[in-house]
Amino acid sequence: MRSATVDGQQENKSRWNTIIEELLDHAGIKINGGNAIDIQVNNPQFYKRVLQEGSLGLGESYMDGWWDCQRLDILMCRILRCGLDKKVPKSFADILRVASARLFNLQSRKRAWIVGKEHYDIGNDLFAAMLDPYMQYSCAYWKEATDLVTAQRNKLKMICEKLQLKPGMKLLDIGCGWGGLAQYAAQEYGVSVVGVTISAEQQKMALDRCKGLDVDILLQDYRDLKSQFDRIVSVGMFEHVGPKNYATYFDVAARNIKPDGLFLLHTIGSNETDLNVDPWINKYIFPNGCLPSVQHIAESSEPHFIMEDWHNIGADYDKTLMAWYENFQQSWPQIGQNYDERFKRMFTYYLNVCAGAFRARNIQLWQVLLSPHGVDGGIRAYR
Repeated sequence: MRSATVDGQQENKSRWNTIIEELLDHAGIKINGGNAIDIQVNNPQFYKRVLQEGSLGLGESYMDGWWDCQRLDILMCRILRCGLDKKVPKSFADILRVASARLFNLQSRKRAWIVGKEHYDIGNDLFAAMLDPYMQYSCAYWKEATDLVTAQRNKLKMICEKLQLKPGMKLLDIGCGWGGLAQYAAQEYGVSVVGVTISAEQQKMALDRCKGLDVDILLQDYRDLKSQFDRIVSVGMFEHVGPKNYATYFDVAARNIKPDGLFLLHTIGSNETDLNVDPWINKYIFPNGCLPSVQHIAESSEPHFIMEDWHNIGADYDKTLMAWYENFQQSWPQIGQNYDERFKRMFTYYLNVCAGAFRARNIQLWQVLLSPHGVDGGIRAYR
């Protein structure tokens, strides 16, 4: 005869299982099914962990090997398109994290350096193997491209053309990464570039790649910038600024741009105006990150700038992430000795679920072109 405790555990297990299975059924996903998008459960505690811990529990349980899926990208796309993320109860940790973002400045001067140390300083070997030769860790432009190298070079060209760069101009690159855009702009358009980054590893590589060019790479917070530039660009950095600093960010841009200048902001964006903080991404990939909405950008830029052009290439990020994932897989035999298996699963999860989110049009990628006073005759922006 089974004890009451064992019966209770069995009943509990069934309840967790049933809830998850019914949710997934709405999206045509099976547990231990035979399709590439089906979830293969390796640990029966998976169900309870996901329902109790939400997004964090889903990601961490994958990292721990509690479940597998052949096509994580399609799985996440299906989950988001069916709105399953909104049907799972929010965990207390998720609620607390959003509350913290409302109450505290998680991207203060002191905290802003965290993402540099915890993500961008992981190791140049990983990013060099995964990215294109220009080390572009941002959405590529696939309009006339069939490979990552061409798509990223086309993205760089589009940025420079939108900014109408001319020889002798002074360009500020806020969040310059490994210096690929600075190198390209200096070589191809004859401009002088100042880049700023909060990652020591990025600064080292950027200085090395830009040797002999009119490029200076500074390791500093963007808020300390005080100069005058013909053009300003910021690619994949605004996601780290945070709502409490949006006004300051545009104040800094306005302070550093000449009256007839142009400013191009390239950022991932959210469909909703909220404190868009994913707990798993926040903990493991981009600490203190927060996705802006159209409203966030419009309201914060309005006191200083006129919007000349708004271009959404979010669907291209899906292709970019899948290309990175292919490179990551192919390079693992060479770089794997520097990382453990849990890290491999973490990066696999990150690249694939983000690709799925862009494919589902759950998140976007915007290039917003701004001018301080409006350009005479307007701008027909490069596409």
